[in-house]
Amino acid sequence: MASESNAYVLSGFLDYLRIEKGLAANSIAAYTTDILQFSEFLEKQKRLLLTARRNDVREFLQQLFSHQVDGRSVGRKLSALRHLYRYLLLDKRIDHDPTLNIESPRQWKVLPKSLARDEVESTLAAPAALLASGHNNSKNAVALAARDRAMLELLYAGALRVSEMVNAMLEDLKLESGYMLVRGKGDKERIVPLGKPAQDALSEYLAQGRPALAGMRATKPAKNAVRPSAISTKNSPLLFIARGGRRLTRQRVWQMVGESSVASGRHASPHMLRHSCATHMVENGADLRTVQTILGHADISTTQVYTHLALDRLRTVYQKHHPRAKAK
Repeated sequence: MASESNAYVLSGFLDYLRIEKGLAANSIAAYTTDILQFSEFLEKQKRLLLTARRNDVREFLQQLFSHQVDGRSVGRKLSALRHLYRYLLLDKRIDHDPTLNIESPRQWKVLPKSLARDEVESTLAAPAALLASGHNNSKNAVALAARDRAMLELLYAGALRVSEMVNAMLEDLKLESGYMLVRGKGDKERIVPLGKPAQDALSEYLAQGRPALAGMRATKPAKNAVRPSAISTKNSPLLFIARGGRRLTRQRVWQMVGESSVASGRHASPHMLRHSCATHMVENGADLRTVQTILGHADISTTQVYTHLALDRLRTVYQKHHPRAKAK
C-alpha cells in the first residue's frame, strides 16, 4: 500500500469527503490545496503521503512559518492533514498517524527577527550620518534628520508599532517625566518609559525639526487633488508630521527605517526595531511581565515567544560559572 501515489491517495480522500461527509465544494477545494502543498513538500523529500513521518509534518509546518504564513492558515493546514490521516488510519491504509501529538500552531510561534546591538546603533545613527555626508542637502534636511532620528529612537526605546507612531499626539509625550502614553490595539493605553537617548532626540526634534516642518509649504498637489490645506494644518496635534504639518504615512516610516538600516548591513523594518527592544531587554534579564507591559501584549502567551532568549542567557551564564558545567 505504501507504493500508492500521492494523487491516488488524495483522490480517494476527496471522494470520502464529498460522498460520505457531504462537504461543500469550497471546503473540498480548501482540503485539496492544503494537502497538495504537503504532498509537494513530501515529494521533495522523496516521500509519499502514506509514508510520511511525524518529523515531516513538523518540518512542513516550520517551513510555512518561515515563509511568514500566519498561524490561522497553518492551523487550517494541520487540521486538513489530521483529517486525512484519521481517514487513512480508519481505512487501515497506514498503521500510525504522523499528525499525532503535533503541537497546535500557537505553540509554533517563531521568534521575530531582531537586530544585533551594533546593527541597532548603526541604524539609529544613520539620519545624522546621512546629513553629515551631504547626502541630503535640501533646505529641510536638518529638520527631517531630527524627526527621523527621534522616530527611530522611539521605535527602539518604546517598542512602538508603526500605527502607534503615526497616530501619537503631542500631548501623549511627557518628556519632562521621561515617559510616553501610547494608544495601542483596541485603543488600549499603556505607559512607555523613555531612556535618555530617546529623550534627547525627541527634545531636538521638538525644538528644531517639528517647527521647521510645520512651517514648510506642503508639496504642490496634483491636478484635481484635495488641497493640502484641507487635509493638514500647521497646528497639527500629531507628534510626528510631514512637511506642511501633514499626517505622516505608515509607508513613509517603513521607507525611512529601511533606508536608515542600510548602514547596518541588514534591511530592517519598524517591527524589527520593536522586537529588538524586547529581545535585548530579555537578554539583559528583564522579566516577561515587564516586557509584556512595554510591548502592549494583552496576553502574556504572546510575549512568551521571547522565553527561549531568557533560557539561552541562563544556559550561557550557567556554563560560564558553574564548576560542573565547564568543559574539562
